[in-house]
Amino acid sequence: MAYQLEERGTPNTLDYRIYYKKDGVALSPFHDIPWKVEGNETTYNMVVEVPRWSNAKMEIATTEKLNPIKQDTKKGKLRYVANTYPYKGYIWNYGAIPQTWENPSHVDPNTGQTGDNDPIDVCEIGSKVHASGAVIQVKVLGILAMIDEGETDWKVIAIDVNDPDAAKLNDINDVEKIKPNYLDDTRNWFRVYKVADGKPYNSFAFDGAYKDRAFAEKIIAETNVFWKDMISGTTACNLDITNTTCQGSHSKIDSTAAGQVVSANPPLGKAVPIQDEKACACFFLPKE
Repeated sequence: MAYQLEERGTPNTLDYRIYYKKDGVALSPFHDIPWKVEGNETTYNMVVEVPRWSNAKMEIATTEKLNPIKQDTKKGKLRYVANTYPYKGYIWNYGAIPQTWENPSHVDPNTGQTGDNDPIDVCEIGSKVHASGAVIQVKVLGILAMIDEGETDWKVIAIDVNDPDAAKLNDINDVEKIKPNYLDDTRNWFRVYKVADGKPYNSFAFDGAYKDRAFAEKIIAETNVFWKDMISGTTACNLDITNTTCQGSHSKIDSTAAGQVVSANPPLGKAVPIQDEKACACFFLPKE
């Protein structure tokens, strides 16, 4: 399924946005892109927010109409993830599965914590660096249960179905054989990545153990149910559920209104240089 991207604003500034279109009609990557590939129950769509090795904390703008991708902010400034030794930015392609929602009013029985109010996160561990905004098809391998400041923040481990190693990777236990130490580094990355911002080390449920593919797909399916309750209005939320394709949604708009949402943003400008210290330097962890 082919999607077109329309960039608006100036890259590396507060007004930069990436909007999505299909057949010329603007849509929401959060609500209008199916969570699974049609006709294939084991393949999921992934919206790539952050390309591997980059630092800008790009994300689906869950509170804006049509949920474009934008850069997260902190205290009014663009947010970047530090290069925490020995890592350079994000160590996988990072993004989310559409039509999923980690309900902040639901206490997960596995973790004892509520959801983080976002679509479920994905770390795509293939060899290609995907661009921000890309929609790729992935095979789920497992999941890590991170606890982030008192919230459940699931991290799905997946691989692009077109990756050369995809046929060899079918469950979480296969990863160590093909990509030694990658899972350990992934867990450690999530443990330390906020320390440069003065935050504590993150913790994990299950003593940091990864859960297998079956468990991961169960969690993803649960978050899809939460999303269905949100988009139908059954469950209240503080997110924007404007969409162009979801039947039964009271926030569905037509193509004209969707086009107006996009055109209300400034046209694409020339990117400005990144000057944030965290993106351009290396941070060394203090001794614990």
